[in-house]
Amino acid sequence: MAGDRAKGPGGLAQQRVRAAWTFLAPTLIVLALVAGWPLARTLWFGFTDAALDDLGAARFIGLANFLERDGGEWYGVLADSVWWHAVWRTVWFAAVSVSLETVLGLVVALALNVRFPLRGVVRAAILIPWAIPTVVSARMWGWMLNDQFGILNHILMGLGLIDHPVAWTADPDLAMWAVVMVDVWKATPFMALLTLAALQMLPGDCYEAARVDGIHPVRVFFRVTLPLIRPALMVAVIFRALDALRVFDLIYVLTANSRDTQSMSVYARQWLVDFQEVGYGSAASTLLFLVIVLLTWTALVLGRVRLQGETR
Repeated sequence: MAGDRAKGPGGLAQQRVRAAWTFLAPTLIVLALVAGWPLARTLWFGFTDAALDDLGAARFIGLANFLERDGGEWYGVLADSVWWHAVWRTVWFAAVSVSLETVLGLVVALALNVRFPLRGVVRAAILIPWAIPTVVSARMWGWMLNDQFGILNHILMGLGLIDHPVAWTADPDLAMWAVVMVDVWKATPFMALLTLAALQMLPGDCYEAARVDGIHPVRVFFRVTLPLIRPALMVAVIFRALDALRVFDLIYVLTANSRDTQSMSVYARQWLVDFQEVGYGSAASTLLFLVIVLLTWTALVLGRVRLQGETR
C-alpha cells in the first residue's frame, strides 16, 4: 500500500494499463492469427487474379477486380449491377428485419418482465427459435412455406385469406419478405433477451415515484424506461445489424442462388465457389467488409452523439 501511495495516481493508472494489456495480449494474438490472417489473405487475393484451382499462380493485377476501364467499358465488382442490387437488398433486409426484431423484442421483454405464473418456463420457451441452428430453421421454414405441401398455405386457405397456394420463396415479390419473416422469428428472442436483461437492471425508485404521482404507464415508458435502456438497446441493434448485413445461410437455404434475393455474401460465395474466381470473389468480400465497417461506424457515431446530447 505504501508503494502504491508513493507512485501516485498517475503511476498507479499506468501500472493498471500495463496489467490490462498483459492480460489482453494472449487474446489479441489469437484473434490476429484466427481472424487477422484470413482477412489479410482475402484482402491480398482481391488485388490478384487468383483462381480456385491454382492459388499459388496468383498474379497482382491492382484494382482490376474492383473497377477497371477497358476499351471504353467499365469492369469489376463496382461496375456490376448485380453487386449493387445485392448491396441494396442486403441493406434493405438488415433495416427491415432489425427494426421489426427490435420492436417485437422490446414488446416481448416488457411482457416477460412482469411477474406471472410459470414465467421461467415461458422465458425458456421463448428462446427456442434462437437456439435452433439457422440452417435447420431455414430448412424447416422452407417446408412450411412450400406452395405444394406447406402448412402456411393450408392455414391461410382454410381461413379464407388466400384462394390458391402461394410460392413464398419462389415469387420475386414475396421471397425477400419470406426471408425477413423467418429471420424475425429466429432473432426476436435474442433482442428480447438483451432488452430483458437491461429492464431488470433498472432502479425501482423511479417507477415507485411515478406510481405515487399518478403518471400514466405509457408516459413512464417513453420518459423513463426507454431512455434508461437505450444504451443496451443500441448494443443489441448493432450486434443484430452485423449479423443481418452478412446474412448468407438463411437466404441461401431458403431461396438457393436466386438473383432476386441475392445478398452480398451470396454474391461473393458465387464468384468464389461456383465460378472459382477467387480474386474477384475476394474483392467482393473486401467490399462487403468495408460496407459493414462503414455502416457500423456510422451507427456508433450517431448513437454516441445522440446519447451525449441527451446527457447534456
